[in-house]
Amino acid sequence: MNYYIVIPSHNEEQFIGLTLQSLIDQTVLPQKIVVVNDHSTDKTAEIVSAFAQQHPFIHLVNKTSDAVHLPGSKVIQAFQKGLETLDDNYDVIVKADADLIFPANYFETIIRHFEADATIGMAGGFAYIEKNGHWILENLTDKDHIRGAFKAYRKEAFKQIGGLRPAMGWDTVDELLCKFYHWKVVTDEQLQVKHLKPTGANYNKASRYKQGEAFYSLGYGFIITCVASLKLAMRKGKPLLFIDYIKGFLKAKSAKKPLLVTAEQARFIRKYRWQKMKEKLL
Repeated sequence: MNYYIVIPSHNEEQFIGLTLQSLIDQTVLPQKIVVVNDHSTDKTAEIVSAFAQQHPFIHLVNKTSDAVHLPGSKVIQAFQKGLETLDDNYDVIVKADADLIFPANYFETIIRHFEADATIGMAGGFAYIEKNGHWILENLTDKDHIRGAFKAYRKEAFKQIGGLRPAMGWDTVDELLCKFYHWKVVTDEQLQVKHLKPTGANYNKASRYKQGEAFYSLGYGFIITCVASLKLAMRKGKPLLFIDYIKGFLKAKSAKKPLLVTAEQARFIRKYRWQKMKEKLL
């Protein structure tokens, strides 16, 4: 199976070389890697260009956008810019961050999952962060969720869900829509990806309400949002974030912001979330 990788990047000179080297070292190489240099002011572009000179399957695309790093929209707009440069001759499309080190067998294993079951729409491993000299699981989500840092999609599933939404919540709605269209989402605990930069490290204070807005845009409803907000705030070790998330939800609801999904899909999502909560309680 052919796979293409798109890597949005902004001021990633510290890590992009490590990421690209880990991709070059894969036991099954990607057919194409597109790094989208989004308004970087450091040496990101020069580093990628040096890799591209040595490896023709690596390509640099430059993009200029606002320097403010808000979760969701900026990174997916950069991803879309890279996607536009690619042809349709792939079986798997990958969105990856520019601060990762993949194990050498990562994509060989991902492809094996896709080949073993034609109903798998998404597959991925787990993010690990360094703490006190040890690499530990970055435990921000359930183990049946693929982190937004490394998403691999079967082409047919990717197109059926309509690609990626340029808004916070994109890396949740994609999986929920896969389930809506009866695609399986598979995680492999053996695939440990080193995440070199903590999640959300570049987010500014204005982004703190975005998570609540994202819950609203997914059609969660107030009660599910309360449960999800409390769970996430506690996992981050910052209980007061719960208040910000609820404020964000109420703000989006008051403004009647459009959802990222249809009414039918929102009903499915609420039903699915209620079912998952019941399973954990019983």
